[in-house]
Amino acid sequence: MIMPKIAVIEDDIAIAQMYRMKFEALDWEVETANNGVFGLQLCEHMRPDIILLDIMMPEMTGDEMLTKLRATDWGRDIKVIILTNMGESEVPDVVKTLNVEAYILKADMTPRQVAELIQKTLKEPES
Repeated sequence: MIMPKIAVIEDDIAIAQMYRMKFEALDWEVETANNGVFGLQLCEHMRPDIILLDIMMPEMTGDEMLTKLRATDWGRDIKVIILTNMGESEVPDVVKTLNVEAYILKADMTPRQVAELIQKTLKEPES
């Protein structure tokens, strides 16, 4: 597998750094942003293979960022995993219409489990 490019859009710096360290240890290219505004800019520049996206963030929420991302030619097909403390039922309905690969409760998965999910998601053939 070629080295995946991962964008971690997460306002909790400690969580973002934890994922950065885990993914860099796997020799993955990782960039982080702490809100949706910077996240959108980062994704346009980086063109990641997959995005870990928090919902509750300052400046621009994850669902707002995802809506804007999906409206672009370059962002329409990027794989996105929602990484949040919200239960799936609490996630804004619009997210469910925006082609998300998975919802992860931050408290429920270790960085290793998230890395395994990313690997599995990136290996799945495009439908």
